[in-house]
Amino acid sequence: MNLLIMLPAFLVTIGILVTVHEFGHYWVARKLGVKVLRFSIGFGKPLWKRVSGEDQTEYVVAALPLGGYVKMLDEREGEVAEEELHRAFNRQSVWTRIAVVAAGPIANFILAIFIYALMFGTGVPAMQPFVHANDNTPAQVAGFEAGDKILSINELPVATWEEARMLLLEEYLNSPQLTILVETPQGQQAERILNLSNAQLLKEEGDFLKESGLQFWSPEYGVRLGGLSPGGAAEAAGLKPGDTILAIDGQKMERADAFVGYVQARAGQPIDFKVQRDDGTTNVLVTPAPVLVDGKEVGRIGSGVGEFVPAHVLDKLKFTQSFGPVDSLTRGVERTWQMSVVTLKLMGRMLTGEVSLKNISGPITIARFSGETVMAGLPYYLGFLAIISISLGILNLLPIPMLDGGHLLYYIIEIIKGSPVSERVEEYGFRFGMALVACIMVLALYNDFMRLLN
Repeated sequence: MNLLIMLPAFLVTIGILVTVHEFGHYWVARKLGVKVLRFSIGFGKPLWKRVSGEDQTEYVVAALPLGGYVKMLDEREGEVAEEELHRAFNRQSVWTRIAVVAAGPIANFILAIFIYALMFGTGVPAMQPFVHANDNTPAQVAGFEAGDKILSINELPVATWEEARMLLLEEYLNSPQLTILVETPQGQQAERILNLSNAQLLKEEGDFLKESGLQFWSPEYGVRLGGLSPGGAAEAAGLKPGDTILAIDGQKMERADAFVGYVQARAGQPIDFKVQRDDGTTNVLVTPAPVLVDGKEVGRIGSGVGEFVPAHVLDKLKFTQSFGPVDSLTRGVERTWQMSVVTLKLMGRMLTGEVSLKNISGPITIARFSGETVMAGLPYYLGFLAIISISLGILNLLPIPMLDGGHLLYYIIEIIKGSPVSERVEEYGFRFGMALVACIMVLALYNDFMRLLN
């Protein structure tokens, strides 16, 4: 992806999320009488600074954009004039401190609600929830047919493919057996019992629905080439990224797996590719290079490949989902709550080993998706921004010292025991929290780099 798109999109994404989060702390602190010394977006050397207001608060944009902070008057961080002691953060009641600390994550949830409400109010691009079942999968056992339209999951109504995916995941986390009401291609309603007891949907990174065998259905698909390996057979023959494969050796190709299987079975044998480009169609002769895989020789052309739905078919499947102001706000709250609950459940399953740690993402993945969603269009970018905002809110509420949730844990202990935790406990907690957050960041970056390599 073009760095000229990805990098600015990433900076805008982080800038919005951090600003909203820190503004939550800042706004509540000011309203409750706490003196704010600095409001900083980013860490490190200030790139821009302004001092204003009765309290002469410093507003800073710093060089390292991965975070921010609000510095408040506090006796633990320096001397405080006697006439300002009542405005020091450490002198506030425990309930005031809880409100100030919790305001940051809450601001992220409010942002997500606002974004979803805006999307539903202006119209969200959506796809009809048509499905098909892959061979030898739980979905095939359940009796799903190509062209089944999902109407409800466990009696909860479904209107779009995205809603179907989210509800399938949410209900699977509650129970592995799902009751799905569909409208068949013949126009009749039928009930499918999808039993996922033996399917480990979240053990590996990628599409969680793959193990279920339930996939989006279209009456027609196409196959398109992705990136090409330098020096590979595809590049040497003159194929280009984005080429649409109309046929190979005269056979029409509508599925990526069929395409891959055909190529792998013909190592060293010339294959006639009929491809479509912006300037028309052309034929290209490609000879797959023989490669040993698990002791077996298979053909490789050195190209990524994917499926897509042709434009004329897509127009029949897609629609715009929109609602009035009240319903949009209600759905914004519901979607934010749903995403929050699913995220927390997935985190819990990670601790038990039921969900792969490969699903943890870091700044590189966020940057990549920021760029991709910007290129896809504003609705997709806003949806991505809402998801990341929810994740940031949840992450900060985890009871890990150094994060907002760690401070809230200390305040809850203070309420129970009647006095604050000792400075020694806070110091050791901070070290532990910092080490834990560092480990999570290392894991996230490792996953990011592995995705790039793969």
